[in-house]
Amino acid sequence: MKALFAIARDRRVWVPYLLIVLTVAASLAGLTLRPATGVSGKTADYVIVAGAAGLRWDDLDPQRTPTLWHEATAGAVGWLSVRSAHATTCPDDGWLTLGAGNFSVWSTRNVAGQCTAMAPTVEQPDKIGANLPQLPGVVRTNDTQPYGAVPGALAESQRCTYAVGTGAAVAAARPYGRVDRYSPTLPDDLAGVFDLCQLNIVDLGTVTGSGAARQAQVAQADALLARVLAARPRNSLMVIAGVSDTDTTARLHVAIAEGPGWQGGWLTSAGTGRDGYVQLVDLAPTILTALGRAGPDGLFGGRTASVVDGRAASPAASMLGSHDANQRAVAQSGVTGRFYLGLAALQVALFILVVPLMMRARRHAGPTGPASPSRLLVRITEVLLIASGLTIPAALLADAVPWWRSGHPTLVFAALTFAFVAAGTAAIRFSPRYGRTLWPLGTVAAVAVVVVGVDLMTGAQLQLNGVAGYSAIEGSRYAGLGSVGLGVFVAGALVVAGCVAQLVRRPWRPVVVVLAGGFAVIMVGSPYLGADPVGAVAVTGGVCVAAAISTGGWLTFPRFAWATVAGLAVTIGFAALDLQRAVPERGSLGKFLGELLDGTAGPAMERAAASSGHALDSALTILALAGAMMLAFSQFSAWGGLNRVFGLHPALRAALGGTTVAVLGAGVLQGAGFAVAGAAAAVAVPLLVLTTLRVLEHAADRTRPEGETDGPGGPGLIRRVPDKTDVSAT
Repeated sequence: MKALFAIARDRRVWVPYLLIVLTVAASLAGLTLRPATGVSGKTADYVIVAGAAGLRWDDLDPQRTPTLWHEATAGAVGWLSVRSAHATTCPDDGWLTLGAGNFSVWSTRNVAGQCTAMAPTVEQPDKIGANLPQLPGVVRTNDTQPYGAVPGALAESQRCTYAVGTGAAVAAARPYGRVDRYSPTLPDDLAGVFDLCQLNIVDLGTVTGSGAARQAQVAQADALLARVLAARPRNSLMVIAGVSDTDTTARLHVAIAEGPGWQGGWLTSAGTGRDGYVQLVDLAPTILTALGRAGPDGLFGGRTASVVDGRAASPAASMLGSHDANQRAVAQSGVTGRFYLGLAALQVALFILVVPLMMRARRHAGPTGPASPSRLLVRITEVLLIASGLTIPAALLADAVPWWRSGHPTLVFAALTFAFVAAGTAAIRFSPRYGRTLWPLGTVAAVAVVVVGVDLMTGAQLQLNGVAGYSAIEGSRYAGLGSVGLGVFVAGALVVAGCVAQLVRRPWRPVVVVLAGGFAVIMVGSPYLGADPVGAVAVTGGVCVAAAISTGGWLTFPRFAWATVAGLAVTIGFAALDLQRAVPERGSLGKFLGELLDGTAGPAMERAAASSGHALDSALTILALAGAMMLAFSQFSAWGGLNRVFGLHPALRAALGGTTVAVLGAGVLQGAGFAVAGAAAAVAVPLLVLTTLRVLEHAADRTRPEGETDGPGGPGLIRRVPDKTDVSAT
């Protein structure tokens, strides 16, 4: 019988470790599953690219632009992000990026207001081709950029390229400036013109301004396109693109592909991972794939586009009106900065208000101790802290309502966010369990996880072009989990894990943390959900640290070693499987490791460093630094109570440590600076401060002996009960 009890006891000891191993295995499997790309092979004998700088979907009209409208109806369509290596993609940058297949810049000049007119020098010494003498210098300029772009890489992949117009010449020129065949304008006789080269690029002009002048420019481009279509060869692919912006206001532009295998549907690519969205850098690999040619190794920054079903046949029902993604993206870019700056100001003001409350929250014995703060003031502060922590999840929910269509989008967005914050705060405040110490913290964290998690499971529609998400105009992400969502989700998941772990016995706390962490890793890293394998690696490290110290105590060397081994096991396993795929099919982690192994990872590391530098001037950095300072005060000051919170709730300390590792690691690996940490701090720190206030209020609590009272001498003064036989008492 004793032997049976011993076996059962041994099994109970090993069950937590078995569950941890199974969770790690499930996380690894969830990260390695990938959807099919749907990229096809050769589909055309000729490709004609017709580009118009500044062309947007709201320029199209069935009466004014019948040719463009017909092509949009017959072909596959999408929103084109024209990101380049320049802060503002002017026409020369856009055409150059098209020809390089990578983020390029014509010159490093600053742009203020309108882009200057294109004026490249085009020489025609032989009346057949042309020469751009400036291009070698442009190539050297791009050598200093962190993208590894080589202008002319597309033309170098072809035996012959024909260009019409100056913009097309920039795209069709080889790195040393030679254009194989060139016409400054579209010839009068187009018979057989597009049969001479497999790749033809036509500049339809620049569309800029507004009103009647803009409509006239679009009509002229439509007329030129009609002539091109009339002369296109058989079995040809027609690509129509708004290749750039024309001023400092960035927008989404037209992308149409029409030809064999490109009828109807949405354009997409592995680079965007979102149906209906492609990048300007995706066009070059798409052209070569359609022609059945291999692209240059390591030079293209985009992925081959493909077609997926699911769009309405009419452009009006898929790209205009309530479906105008450009309108939402432009409105989002105008609101986002003010939203985060306002949130940072609110939280800094709250932290300044809370400091004196924390200093007076602990009750003191004796007549000289400071008076306790007003209960009403404390309760109001708690409500404000809860509201502050709910603000980013509420902003994400606000994007479910089309506020960007209103005449005053900023005011409508603010009203919606305030309404969601008020509703969430009221629900938490009037909950029957509100008086429990960890209830506000755990509930807000759970709300954050649910809001972001449901959004991921439904295609991340709220984050796309959302204030609490990412912008397709910026071109850094188009699908899955953004930096803000990552910070909110990871902080919420680990804090919930810490709160739940406090309810179980110590041996089972690592299991709770690993189960919640494994769920977070899958949600973040799965290509079907968060599509952020680099973020998943950072989250894995945070989960391992949290699990190691969830039972209490310090992060000793053995614990650190086991956490490191577990984190490396998941990371190396995923990376090894990702490296087995073909280069075009690899995720961002596999692609980076492949470049690291062959010695070409320098540009990627330089891009990450540059991106981190640009992210430091964000209001999210203020949120991160303010949150860190507030936590430092709460933990290390004489009046802070965070150490007491951690002593009473060691799993919560583990959650905070794991969150810190995860968000800082994600910021470094993704080149996001403190954006991830700022989002996490905006959700978690106000509620940690609230929890600290509550613990300080009860720091002097103890079991009172009979006769003890809170008299005028202060708490803990024992009232002396007179004895009838005591003469001195009378």
